[in-house]
Amino acid sequence: MKSFSTYGSSKPLFLTVLITVISSSLMAASAGSFYQDFDLTWGDHRAKIFNGGQLLSLSLDKVSGSGFKSKKEYLFGRIDMQLKLVAGNSAGTVTAYYLSSEGATHDEIDFEFLGNSSGDPYIVHTNVFTQGKGNREQQFYLWFDPTKNFHTYSIIWDSLQIVFLVDNTPIRVFANAERKGVPFPKNQPMRIHSSLWNADDWATRGGLVKTDWSKAPFTAYYRNFNVQGSTSSKFMSGAWKSQQLDAYSRRRLRWVQKNFMIYNYCTDLKRFPQGVPAECR
Repeated sequence: MKSFSTYGSSKPLFLTVLITVISSSLMAASAGSFYQDFDLTWGDHRAKIFNGGQLLSLSLDKVSGSGFKSKKEYLFGRIDMQLKLVAGNSAGTVTAYYLSSEGATHDEIDFEFLGNSSGDPYIVHTNVFTQGKGNREQQFYLWFDPTKNFHTYSIIWDSLQIVFLVDNTPIRVFANAERKGVPFPKNQPMRIHSSLWNADDWATRGGLVKTDWSKAPFTAYYRNFNVQGSTSSKFMSGAWKSQQLDAYSRRRLRWVQKNFMIYNYCTDLKRFPQGVPAECR
């Protein structure tokens, strides 16, 4: 198990962003209310919005978990959300925060936080689905305790790449590899979703550690949602056409992947004995 570190934590992440001024009818830039921007989709009273719409919580008990989704769909943009994850013995639970379209050939961009036994680090599980196909997992330990305070988890999605960030530090880049015949999510608008649910058949140590229901309810908290993006395909040539990491951000990405990555499908030769997927080559 890798120890936590505070390396470089005081430096901001700088992204070179080409911003085009466009009609406000195409642009959605929001740091508003959970009442305004989201629907509580399941879990009854286990999903709550309070503090005047500035704070949202999801809870899980033995009967049910809970979830929410955005009222709007987005096609490209930057999504930021601050989360404080389930504290204590959260083994068996999964807090999912992701973008997804609908249907059998849906696209999806996933953050999943796999619960832990008390004292062990959370695992951040990331995945990208294109046209209904995923199996592109990368997993990381965090370099801090995500249950003590709120931390910002972000997705930047444009026509060239998808960037996963934690506290503005990139942890993963999924590049457009259409030239290699790999589909890339660029045509299906997606909603923002989040859920807290029981997955003790696989979430913690491959399902060996089960959910301790005596610790229920398990609760995660959300605040400071912000989105800069578009709800229209006409926006594809606009603000999010090009967005690249600068040199400092690339160093931070390498630091995370060297010190905190614990699984990468691109290096799993046992899983892919006939050769790793095309985007990994």
